[in-house]
Amino acid sequence: MGFEYSYGELMKYAIIYWSRYGNGKKIVDYLAGKLKEKGGEVQIFKTSDVNPAAMPEADLYVFSAPTEAFNIQKNMRSFMKKLEGMEGKRYGIINTHAMERNWLHKMEKLLSKKKMVKVAGVDFRVGKDADTGNSLTGNWEKKLDEFASML
Repeated sequence: MGFEYSYGELMKYAIIYWSRYGNGKKIVDYLAGKLKEKGGEVQIFKTSDVNPAAMPEADLYVFSAPTEAFNIQKNMRSFMKKLEGMEGKRYGIINTHAMERNWLHKMEKLLSKKKMVKVAGVDFRVGKDADTGNSLTGNWEKKLDEFASML
């Protein structure tokens, strides 16, 4: 099942995120810029701003959430469980975490129950930094560029 778009036809992306400290917001804003550079049309929603039972139309959905208490953040977890009518829809997932282990598998499990099709996943480690506090570590922009190229 291939997805081909004729020249001039915009890919539509819907990014749904939850962020406590701003790292997730920073990631989705950067990603939106990259997707727009590719000629995409991008909408960004916090989990509280969109109804999981009436999602906006998009060619691809991106879900971004942190790990909290050894699980996907509860607002995003609840949001994913309430998704309706998403069978066959394509998605990418992003997880921020302060541990060695990411929780992308948990997001993927929730979305596979909705019969969605995974395109890509990426995780970002956050940690203490003397200059910036609890922030993204490493070359996160390059990692996000690679993720964007898969969407």
